[in-house]
Amino acid sequence: MRVRPCSAGSKSPKDRSGRFQYLRRALVRHARFEAVRIYGSARVSAYLLFLPMEEHDLKFTFAAAALGFLAISPAFSQSVPDPHAVTAFTSVNVVPMDRERVLRNQTVIVKDGKIAAVGSSLPIPAGARVIDGRGTEWLSPGLADMHTHSDTRNDMKVYLANGVTTILNMGDASYGFMDHVLPDVNAGKSPGPYAYASLRVDGSPEYGAFVVKTPDEARAAMRMAKTNGYSFIKVYNNLSPECFQAFIDEGRALHMHVIGHGVTRVGLKKQLAAGQVMVAHSEEYFYTVFNPPGYEGNAAPDKKLIPAAIAFTRRDGAYVTADLNTYATIARQWGKPEVLRQFLNMPEVKYLDPDDRLGWRHEGYIKKTGSLDGRVAFLKVLIKDMSDAGIPLILGTDAPPIPGLVPGFSLHSDMELLQSTGMTRYQILAAATRTAGRFIVHNVEGVQPFGTVAPGMRADLVLSTKNPLDDLTTLRKPLGVMVGGAWYTQSDLQALLDSVAKEYDAASQHT
Repeated sequence: MRVRPCSAGSKSPKDRSGRFQYLRRALVRHARFEAVRIYGSARVSAYLLFLPMEEHDLKFTFAAAALGFLAISPAFSQSVPDPHAVTAFTSVNVVPMDRERVLRNQTVIVKDGKIAAVGSSLPIPAGARVIDGRGTEWLSPGLADMHTHSDTRNDMKVYLANGVTTILNMGDASYGFMDHVLPDVNAGKSPGPYAYASLRVDGSPEYGAFVVKTPDEARAAMRMAKTNGYSFIKVYNNLSPECFQAFIDEGRALHMHVIGHGVTRVGLKKQLAAGQVMVAHSEEYFYTVFNPPGYEGNAAPDKKLIPAAIAFTRRDGAYVTADLNTYATIARQWGKPEVLRQFLNMPEVKYLDPDDRLGWRHEGYIKKTGSLDGRVAFLKVLIKDMSDAGIPLILGTDAPPIPGLVPGFSLHSDMELLQSTGMTRYQILAAATRTAGRFIVHNVEGVQPFGTVAPGMRADLVLSTKNPLDDLTTLRKPLGVMVGGAWYTQSDLQALLDSVAKEYDAASQHT
């Protein structure tokens, strides 16, 4: 997330509090991986909430992370529903999201993790689990958060409990996530959404990404990423033009695509023309399109510049992440410590990894001066104009490192805030379902299609009390969620949340 500050001297897009914070987080993530590898659990990160933050305590931080595992609850275990079970949703009103319509009083049959049939008078297979919608409940596709930095089993539970059945990790995933958590959730062995991941690359260590300096290194990094289960390369601010082009060229050979930020020395216009398939934030247009390189102000650009940006984005068929709530959340806390305190006291924070709670406390937004309100207003116009022009929009939150953005919960906030742009609820829900599915299917080889309620689609479904096309907030409290054919009742979802909160609370008792 790149937000250019008003004051001089800040260089980090998230304004981390110095190199120590980055180093400490790296050590925390390494320690967490070791816990996953040895004990099968990511919960040890909770212990770190209560460790000192001073640099001279760094050795203690790492030692406590490494030795504190035995003080935390036993290894991860969580029963999961059978994804291969046959399920019949009966008397449900379906919001298929293939186009703007509703199919009333339908039966939806799920077999082997896929939707087998949708119709008004289908026979119920023998032995099927029947979920009766009683003519009043609504079935719509599962939601997708296409910009997260979550990499723990507990975060996966929280996403699922919020009806999020697909996520795209956009950088900083631990080895434990790539080697254990991601394969487990994708195989239905652990509760959570289907997960995809990108390797974040840059031309310098300034922002903590994987550094490549030459085209040969770029090509090798992409091959390494593919071998290790990444689906995308995420390019970052300081990458050289030569390395950017090497990723594009190697990606064509490997059938692996480039997504990410505007690269300062290339610019989004050239990046999309070269083959970058997704822009990671709508505000990326500030930095390499609307403002000259090196511009450090926070004034909103001239709206007259929007049509040209839309024209080249549409020409190249790129997807854009409509992360309005992310930027608006940063704007709310810009220079306002009291807002950060409010964020830390939100009810859903009990489901936030304590390591991320520490990160929130040390973000630098509250120390800024000036205002981002003008830019938030500009983004509303940009996003609405992009939607009206047919630019394929997807949703993403940048949760959880940005203060105020809790996994799962923040996606609902983004959907609700996008209504203030003038987008319809159908357009917003399409960005969170159908368009996300289309993006993955077009850009990742060998995946099961998802994002609509139709035969052949992966059975990712949310059951709600109201029609989400009338009220998006109904999706905040699902009656049940199905991911890849595995059905979680409302009580199952609450149990997942309760287990996360209990685990983090238990950790505090060890201090």
